[in-house]
Amino acid sequence: MSLAALALALAAPVVWSKPPVSTDQFESHPAFDPRTGDLWFVRSTPEFRGWRIKVSHCGAAGWQTPVDAPIAGDGVEADPWFSADGRTLWFISTRSTDGVTRKDLDIWRVVRRADGSWGKPERLPEPVNSAGQEWFPRPARDGWLYFGSDRPGGFGKTDIWRTKQAKDGKWVVENAGAGLNSAGDEYEALPSPDGRWMLLSADAYYRSERTATGWGKRVKLGSDINGNGSEIGAAFSPSGKSWLFARDTKDGRSGELLLSGSERDWPPACPARRRPAGGR
Repeated sequence: MSLAALALALAAPVVWSKPPVSTDQFESHPAFDPRTGDLWFVRSTPEFRGWRIKVSHCGAAGWQTPVDAPIAGDGVEADPWFSADGRTLWFISTRSTDGVTRKDLDIWRVVRRADGSWGKPERLPEPVNSAGQEWFPRPARDGWLYFGSDRPGGFGKTDIWRTKQAKDGKWVVENAGAGLNSAGDEYEALPSPDGRWMLLSADAYYRSERTATGWGKRVKLGSDINGNGSEIGAAFSPSGKSWLFARDTKDGRSGELLLSGSERDWPPACPARRRPAGGR
């Protein structure tokens, strides 16, 4: 087991989210904007329905009341994620496209303009999107974009797939392999920042190490992480040593963001901690 995977398997998570980010609704799928430090996340009903992407800015008094994301459209929307440079945002949506109202979730991306504002969101073309559902688009450092889908041709009902845009502009899509997928359901795959292993969400959280021939056989993480089968929407710190994920805490608060890992300075403190005079 890699050191990163061992840390994830052994670190007991603690509830990280607090009001006004935390409510009696279900908060999940956090993502920090690399350029502004804003917290993007998904808020839905306690039953995990009606997903909407929210944004909270870090102010002088802490995280501010979340507002709708600036790229919000009609329909349900979820699973925001930034490229490492903060220039591109990926998400899923059922928003209307060219006047067509859609029922299935598709992968979208939007590019940030030079002035910091967001451009027009773009629905990725087929074969990336299908007549089925796509969710949790997450880029890997080798250029592949991993996502879950219930499209036909996989190992089970839902599988992890990956896509990459070729030099000619066409998109290549392939199944991510038997190391990640099974006859059951696989939903979310999160590549580690160093690209050496994968965090997989299925009936529980698993890890899979990269091998010379693809992703290795997945191994289930410990019971501290897999608390009650409701864990979803993980996000790594830039080093991969810590992570946030959502869990239905079953205590009347619905979904909460939990923190696990060994880093002291992630997630970023809000408001920022003051360093002592002369300190480093």
